[in-house]
Amino acid sequence: MTIFGFFSLMGGVGLFLYGMSVMSTGLKNAAGDKMKLILDHATSNRLISVLIGAAVTLLIQSSSATDMMVISFVNSGLMSLTQAIGVIMGANIGTTVTAQITAFNLGAYAPLILFLGAAIFLFMKENTLKHIGAIIMGFGMLFFGISVIKTAIVPLSESESFISFLAGLENPAIAILFGVAFTALLQSSSSSVVIFQTFAVQGLINYQMAVYLIIGAAIGSVTPNILASLTTNRNGKRTAVLNLLFNLIRAGIILALISLFPGFLRAIQNLTPNSIGHQIANTHTIFAILAVLIEFPFAGKICTLSEKIIPLLPEENKKIADRKLMYMVQNTDLPSSLALYQARLEITRQGKIARDCLQDAIDCFFRQDDHLAAVVIETETTVDILTAKIMDRLIALRSMDYTPHELSQISQMMLAASDIERISDYAENIAEYEGQYKTRKAVLSDAGSQELRTLSEATLRSIDCALDIFEHENFARLPEAEQLEQEVDTLYDQFVNAHIHRLMKGECNPVSGVIFTDMSSGLERCSDHAINVACSLSENPVM
Repeated sequence: MTIFGFFSLMGGVGLFLYGMSVMSTGLKNAAGDKMKLILDHATSNRLISVLIGAAVTLLIQSSSATDMMVISFVNSGLMSLTQAIGVIMGANIGTTVTAQITAFNLGAYAPLILFLGAAIFLFMKENTLKHIGAIIMGFGMLFFGISVIKTAIVPLSESESFISFLAGLENPAIAILFGVAFTALLQSSSSSVVIFQTFAVQGLINYQMAVYLIIGAAIGSVTPNILASLTTNRNGKRTAVLNLLFNLIRAGIILALISLFPGFLRAIQNLTPNSIGHQIANTHTIFAILAVLIEFPFAGKICTLSEKIIPLLPEENKKIADRKLMYMVQNTDLPSSLALYQARLEITRQGKIARDCLQDAIDCFFRQDDHLAAVVIETETTVDILTAKIMDRLIALRSMDYTPHELSQISQMMLAASDIERISDYAENIAEYEGQYKTRKAVLSDAGSQELRTLSEATLRSIDCALDIFEHENFARLPEAEQLEQEVDTLYDQFVNAHIHRLMKGECNPVSGVIFTDMSSGLERCSDHAINVACSLSENPVM
């Protein structure tokens, strides 16, 4: 092969990969946030999770993209490992569609497809049409790239060095390792399988060799996910390990199957005896489906294994427990009084978690503790997840045959849960002020620092009182809650005025002044939300 032939081959590969990227991006843009929304609603039913994983990957044409979304959901606590493995299994099936499409020889039509896509993308003004144009254009690039690759590799069939290299792949172990390395390099199993498919069509490799390359490609496909997981928490890393375990077990199953039953591969070949391209595509798809069918009953065991490889820490167990409903575990077949009592206890628990989150945020600010800032962000996410679950249960309660008074209480509880969630939002803001305070080298005056401490303590007392009133319906303490809220308001006005006076005298720099004002305002609003919680279930609030 000449240097220009090598450039043509690399150009064809590049055009194919870019076409895949353009098509995938166009599909994701056309769908908007629907793909993430679909994944977000993957339920605890593992079979549905498999179907969702296959459907999403089929649409966006990238199992890596699906897996990365799964890692981000698990990382943020929106999806469990049990749900994640179902989606990962489905993604491994969905990604085989690319090879099925490219098994058809559409190279002659690639320029026309590319022209139509470019015309729609460039000349249509409506966004949806432009995204469709990008999909078509990517589709054309994909097939045009394959045509260039096919043309470029023709001289390779006469190259002794390349033939010698391919001869080394006759060894199944070497072929699998090459498949792993090649796919890790391309960061896409779909791309590597299609390139192997093209080599086979051109007669450079045989079907048996392609089978082992496909097995290696499945293992190599986890590389992008492992790299992405390096910046995630331990649960995100477990998801990447989960994907790796699934594909390693898949490779073992397929190797055992083709070793014990040699006729299995012949049966696949007989499906399309005159087309090695279709044989490879069918092998890729059948391997993926078989792996899911065999591993599906043991998904829980695979999840457990990933947790043994990356063990759960005590704080992780606490986070998992905090994000589960403790009291509202059963909505139906309960007396209304008991259901409302459980809801009150659950919201109180949510409130105590939010209150601790605010305490940690205040401590983080004054100690300049980055680790505590990370704890606050995790806890705020916990409150968000718990709030969503509480809201779902409260909405379900509203459909019950309750009295108007009970329905009114449910509505008030929904408002209380929302107020509590806002307290955790302000806690996260305060934790972020710690980072700004450090990076901007802001310096609070001694007076300003003491004022923020005083305001923080008053706000926490207000929240504690409000949660006690809500939990025990101790409405006799409402005047006390009102007094505490007024105290916070008074301190806020007093301290902001004092702060402005210090600014005018040059005793406080403007950067720290902004942080002082924002934090004071956030604490005062936390107290406002606290009084809302205290009064939510009272028929005669003191306001």
